[in-house]
Amino acid sequence: MVDQGVVLRAPGEVGLEEIVVDAPEAGEVLVRIEATGVCHSDLHVVQEDGWGTPLPVLLGHEGAGTVEAVGEGVDGLAVGDRVVLGWHTACGACVACMRGLPRQCKRPPVAAGRLHRADGADLAPVLRTGTFATRTVVPAVAAVKVPPELALDQACLLGCAVATGVMSVLETAHVWEGARVAVIGCGAVGLSVIQGARIAGASEIRALDLDQQKLEQALRFGATHTEPGPVDFVFDVVGRKETFEQALGLLASGGTVVLIGLSPAGETAAVELPYLFARRARILVSHGGDHLPHEDFPRLARWALDGELDLASMVTRIAPLAAWDEAFDAMRDGAVIRTVLTP
Repeated sequence: MVDQGVVLRAPGEVGLEEIVVDAPEAGEVLVRIEATGVCHSDLHVVQEDGWGTPLPVLLGHEGAGTVEAVGEGVDGLAVGDRVVLGWHTACGACVACMRGLPRQCKRPPVAAGRLHRADGADLAPVLRTGTFATRTVVPAVAAVKVPPELALDQACLLGCAVATGVMSVLETAHVWEGARVAVIGCGAVGLSVIQGARIAGASEIRALDLDQQKLEQALRFGATHTEPGPVDFVFDVVGRKETFEQALGLLASGGTVVLIGLSPAGETAAVELPYLFARRARILVSHGGDHLPHEDFPRLARWALDGELDLASMVTRIAPLAAWDEAFDAMRDGAVIRTVLTP
């Protein structure tokens, strides 16, 4: 079969092209991608000329599909299994993992050298997954089985947006029942933060965004207010100077700001240290909600099937892989919560 993928070939040069996918080696699996969400992080990779990843880059990191082949020594996965791919896995051997902190792993495993352009050049998959493709190869630890009753066009969102948002609440910030929460930026990740705050039992969930349509969506996902007010936790899903400084200004005494959004290179913000001291404030950084796929994807999937987590309403557009550029445009325009591509 001829495989295809969306490749960042050179700075500013992106296109759908033929790719070569090797068989998986020991500890790896080959997955046929059936659904992949279009996340702002992929646009960030394009805008940042690879975001530190050597070109050429195979885009996409929020994918779900079916296992087509397994490498030697793989346990717990078989051909035909339906899986969501997780980019935030743990190596088990770095300093953080050895300290019993796999959610802070600094060296997530990667199946290097399995993906190539037609001319033989190696492709670096975004966040070790590369899901804007018909097939990809990942470490077995990055493929998590999902219940057959959960549609893959919904399940794929667990791989980034939903895990990032919900687990930023539950794992990064440890929001307690009755806490007051604000969310700045109500795209797919922000709506997932709102759902996480609802699951955590927050008493107030303040949705803040410049787009009135997004505020209306936020109310449907569980927000209780659409105006600012003093809160215990502020989640900055945008990551710009203005939003971070706004977040600091919303803190009640003992409050916490959680930075989630990816900031452009060189972005800075002013922090008044006496203000932080007087507020007894904390600033946390969420790396994808510090999620651990094998622990968190199953419970997120169960919440979705039980109706506690609304995935279906987040999928506002489904398109073929060839429409990746239109999906980027729709995301820039704020016209969708999530576009899902179906390779």
